[in-house]
Amino acid sequence: MMDPCARKREEKRMIEKDCESSNEMRYCQRGITLTTFIFCPALRFHSVLIVLESPKDQNPSEKVRKDIRKLPSNPEEVEDLRRCMAANPLTVFAFHELKTMTGNFRQDYMLGGGGFGNVYKGYISEDLKGIEPIPVAVKVHDGDNSHQGHREWLAEVIFLGQLSHPNLVKLIGYCCEDEHRVLIYEYMSRGSVENNLFSKVLLPLPWFTRMKIAFGAAKGLAFLHEAKKPVIYRDFKTSNILLDQEYNAKLSDFGLAKDGPEGDKSHVSTRIMGTYGYAAPEYIMTGHLTPRSDVYSFGVVLLELLTGRKSLDKSRPAREQNLTDWAIPLLKEKKKLANIVDPRLGGDYPMKGVQKAAMLVYHCLNRNPKARPLMRDIVDSLEPLQAPYDVSSEMSSTLIVCSESSK
Repeated sequence: MMDPCARKREEKRMIEKDCESSNEMRYCQRGITLTTFIFCPALRFHSVLIVLESPKDQNPSEKVRKDIRKLPSNPEEVEDLRRCMAANPLTVFAFHELKTMTGNFRQDYMLGGGGFGNVYKGYISEDLKGIEPIPVAVKVHDGDNSHQGHREWLAEVIFLGQLSHPNLVKLIGYCCEDEHRVLIYEYMSRGSVENNLFSKVLLPLPWFTRMKIAFGAAKGLAFLHEAKKPVIYRDFKTSNILLDQEYNAKLSDFGLAKDGPEGDKSHVSTRIMGTYGYAAPEYIMTGHLTPRSDVYSFGVVLLELLTGRKSLDKSRPAREQNLTDWAIPLLKEKKKLANIVDPRLGGDYPMKGVQKAAMLVYHCLNRNPKARPLMRDIVDSLEPLQAPYDVSSEMSSTLIVCSESSK
């Protein structure tokens, strides 16, 4: 019979070997001062391999990498993982507390839903958890009926537990009790960009509000790409960008987020996941994921903001159903730009700003990922588009273009 130490060494060797060939690795944060590969003693499961750093290289902001393909699935294991991450403080909620916060998940409290389950508005009262009374969004994972799954639920706990930025939605806490998997976020009062941009009952978003949204979302992506350990968002789209009362944009739903390439690696290889119409073509073809895959998706979203059209819309004529295929040939034609700008804007936009935004979209959608700009460059390009413009100086050129396009 194999002695315990030998068995541990064999387990370690097999997991290390398994990790080397894995394309689906998830990690938790942060540096622990040891010099070898060991199992975190706080964890009650043995499938998590931690890459540890030597004292001289140890940086408190460094992530501790883990293979969590065999995921912790009970409250104790999840809490152990959270503590091991030494991440942002998160509050652990009991399920009965969430029922109180949401009026027992009343239908009129529902904010929306998707493949993962439903999202409800809740309210943390003064006598609950010692937290300041605030409205929250309670995202209930649907268990076996969910397309998101426990892996994506846990990925959100890990990534949003590690990351903090004004343009990322704040994760306040979570619930992992019996079969329940719930996330509690800050409440974003205006909902998603998708709802605001394509709604038939809300007023059209003004031009500068659209540019403010694009600017904020770009800053969120740039933060992820420039982190000490880069993160690729992988599912950037209008439904995953939420807006507060002042239309500040924040990225939400990190279920598909992926750690980016490091060192001399140009990409990470992974299963193809995301949303058709937003995913970069090279990622769909090869499974190779880079930060510039997010740049392509950003270009699609910016194009939606520019045109007021969805990335895929089967209700339109066949040639116009795929937004990028329809719009790309027109983006560099200044005289034709007015044909693709959202008509609901009523011409109330700066033509020079539209031209700059259109060129930015054009570069983001380049078929060659290496030719796409970095998110930091995109942030710098969008910043001037926030400034007010002189309506009188723009009016004549706008009218000329509009009159030509109507012929």
